[in-house]
Amino acid sequence: MMSPSDQADGSRLWLPYTQMQIAAPPLRAARTYGTRIVLEDGRELVDGIASWWTACHGYNHPAIMEAMREQLARMPHVMLGGLVHDPAETLASRLCAIVPGAMERVFFSDSGSVAVEVAMKMAIQHWLNRGDRRRSKILAFRGGYHGDTFATMAVCDPEEGMHSLFQGVLPQHVIADLPCDDASQARLADILNRYGDELAAILVEPLVQGAGGMRFHAPDVLRCLRAAADQAGIFLILDEVFTGFGRTGSMFACEQAGIAADIVVLSKALTGGVSPLAATLANGKVTAAFWSDRPDHALMHGPTYMGHALGCAAALASLDLFVQEDRLAQVAAISAQLETGLSPCRGSRLVRDVRVMGAIGVVELDPMPPLADIKARLVERGVWVRPFRNIIYLTPALIIGKGDLAHLTGAVCAVVDELKACKTA
Repeated sequence: MMSPSDQADGSRLWLPYTQMQIAAPPLRAARTYGTRIVLEDGRELVDGIASWWTACHGYNHPAIMEAMREQLARMPHVMLGGLVHDPAETLASRLCAIVPGAMERVFFSDSGSVAVEVAMKMAIQHWLNRGDRRRSKILAFRGGYHGDTFATMAVCDPEEGMHSLFQGVLPQHVIADLPCDDASQARLADILNRYGDELAAILVEPLVQGAGGMRFHAPDVLRCLRAAADQAGIFLILDEVFTGFGRTGSMFACEQAGIAADIVVLSKALTGGVSPLAATLANGKVTAAFWSDRPDHALMHGPTYMGHALGCAAALASLDLFVQEDRLAQVAAISAQLETGLSPCRGSRLVRDVRVMGAIGVVELDPMPPLADIKARLVERGVWVRPFRNIIYLTPALIIGKGDLAHLTGAVCAVVDELKACKTA
């Protein structure tokens, strides 16, 4: 059997979500600009997923680049243990001002998975600090995805998600159906009655379960969960890692339900896709249990690059762009064009559903042809999209022009037509 070191390309990279022994070699990126990825061989691809939903302002936006250059000249990074700096403090204040609810403190980390873990740790430690050791479980939902680290794997979908291999190894939390109808609401009430004394918080992705399959749910679901958390006397955690910063049509998805969380998690588009950074925001109900004269009541967590000054500078510039360049108006235009551009797919026998929310367009297939084949066909048409499970989805940069967006939707529709023709033949 060929060992990793025997591979023809000589690479020492361990690639994400990839069985490297059988996968085709990855494409080699050379540079980026706007909504384009330029490959080493000179081909240009229109990026349909904004580098895993991060590059909301497109690539190499001059305002973000300039903010980072200025910060780099002053101070790229300094530890946040015993020291603070203006970029982190300013960003924390601005996030508290724009995230719904009376958020009081922001804990910075370097990835969405870690930020969700911090949220879970905050919620559980709140009860530990109060002397209640029973409340050690999180209520999460089928179809959900919150990250790949051990704590977050335990609150992802245990059956349909990518982490089923780890069943029996992970901590056991409580997984329920989203309360989308009377029957699932009744099941949720039953779960809360059964596990009420063991739960620390409810954790949900608002409006869209992203990597779990781009599944949409109505704002009423969030209102139901807010009421359920209040009735049970526990916290509501919103994982806005994917949905935050305009992706669903509002700055934060929870705004469409008119609710606020106790803890909110942000990452992905926070820096405009140029630097790792994540934030976990908590309100006064959560933080009250940590303010104490007992050292063991502190949150004992501190990522090495917490509050990364370069990342904070990028995030501040990114927040400015949402106002200066009216990103939400652009999202509305993208949404309308996605509806029109993907609608031809509705006539295909391969397509189970076509759905759009904000700057998210989804074509759900049944059955799903080989993913590698779909990816290759899309690249041949000059677009970069990563289908997964049984969906082809588009989450382009919010600055994408009509021409590039039409190129993306046209490529998706053409590939669906090709797949239908292959199946018929």
